[in-house]
Amino acid sequence: MAGYHIIMRLSSLLALFLVFAAPALAEGLPELGDTAQIAFTPQMERRVGEAIMRDIRQHDPQYDADPEATEYLNALGSRLVSNSPDARQDFEFFLVKDATLNAFALPGGYIGVHTGTIVTAQSESELAAVVAHEIAHVTQHHMARMVSKEGQLSTAMLASVALAILARNSQLGSAAAAIGQASAITAQIGFTREFEREADRIGFPILEKSGFDVRAMPSFFVRMQKAGRLYENNAPAYLRTHPVTTERIADAQNRIQDLPYKQTPDSLDFQLVRAKLRAGQGTSRDALAQFEGDLRDKKFSNEIAAHYGLAVALLRAQEPARAAAELAPLLKEAEHPMLAGLAARIKQANGDDKGALALLQQALVHYPNNRALNYACIESLLRLGQNREAASLLEEQLKNFPRDARLYALQAKGYASLGKRLLQHQAQAEAYVLQGSLPAAIEQLQLAQKSGDGDFYQLSSVEARLRDLRVQLEQEMKEKK
Repeated sequence: MAGYHIIMRLSSLLALFLVFAAPALAEGLPELGDTAQIAFTPQMERRVGEAIMRDIRQHDPQYDADPEATEYLNALGSRLVSNSPDARQDFEFFLVKDATLNAFALPGGYIGVHTGTIVTAQSESELAAVVAHEIAHVTQHHMARMVSKEGQLSTAMLASVALAILARNSQLGSAAAAIGQASAITAQIGFTREFEREADRIGFPILEKSGFDVRAMPSFFVRMQKAGRLYENNAPAYLRTHPVTTERIADAQNRIQDLPYKQTPDSLDFQLVRAKLRAGQGTSRDALAQFEGDLRDKKFSNEIAAHYGLAVALLRAQEPARAAAELAPLLKEAEHPMLAGLAARIKQANGDDKGALALLQQALVHYPNNRALNYACIESLLRLGQNREAASLLEEQLKNFPRDARLYALQAKGYASLGKRLLQHQAQAEAYVLQGSLPAAIEQLQLAQKSGDGDFYQLSSVEARLRDLRVQLEQEMKEKK
């Protein structure tokens, strides 16, 4: 049944793709090498990417919204994007909960990274090399150029090829082939490899200018090629969608040949996120045994991260007392928002909500805009019935992050606790808008109209927003026809 649902979801995405691609195809397409802005504009790319992301957020159980890992990944991505050919391009980096090694770029700047990629990376520079490569796919408009190159194909075949390439995931790619024609995807392989070489060439200076070790790129390629030979037909997904050839390895090695050696230490952020994700893989007992073994045999690159990972594994194994004992020395040795966040979660697991809140509030003095700490603090305030304090913190955070659906959902929960029904439904509507569910948002605003507790200005605001969303929904429905 899982394969059926994937195919049905991809069918709807193909239909959406055709809405944007078909008019451009009718007008004629540029030659290969052109960025194809006439055929498939950046605005079209963004809209297709947004639609795919809405589907992923709402329906994909592998979508991982972990705030600590996501914040780190976006900080890493922003650092790389600032040194890319198009630093003004909007990007969003997100996690996919999957132990395999894979990463993929969607149209419009959405880049997904499997948790397994972060865990597998032997250094932060290796992870940065993967992300820089995906950024290059976006800045070079490879999807738009794909549309142009295959202009002679039927529209259905074109959509199948495009979706198979942008999915960058063996399971999704197979489903796309089932929908379309396998011959089109087979014919596309050589062109894809040309883009892979270009993404390497563009990604290399992004990596270098961002201060990472450029040697990580060829070393990563060599390791992955060996892994591919080891796995034979069951090669990691990243090798199947990003084929590593001897030529690509040689190109990468040639680029570093005359560069001076520069040691690039990993950030503590990377080490802690990697440890947290490792602690979340497999069973809790397996994770516990892994970290205990690493510490016993001194097989770690960062001792703080190794002990942190063990504490996370202990908490996952429902041993909060041992987790607290493991974390306590780290809190004296280092100061980091992830350490504070774990300390608060351990307090909560021990039933000490007030102690958890005190830790979070103290940490926010040093890290006022850390999203994970703010989420946890707001949730603690709501749990303790301190609804007005939660509302105040939410209002402050929404000024900084006005497009954060999770903050609006928490705000709706807070207003519900205060008995403010109009504001509750209004906040929930904004959460649904950001999640891409306009019908649900409209329903919430209709409930806000009927709440009976709003003043004239609040009702006017609800009615104005309701009109806007209805127009937006009508436009979307027209585009789908």
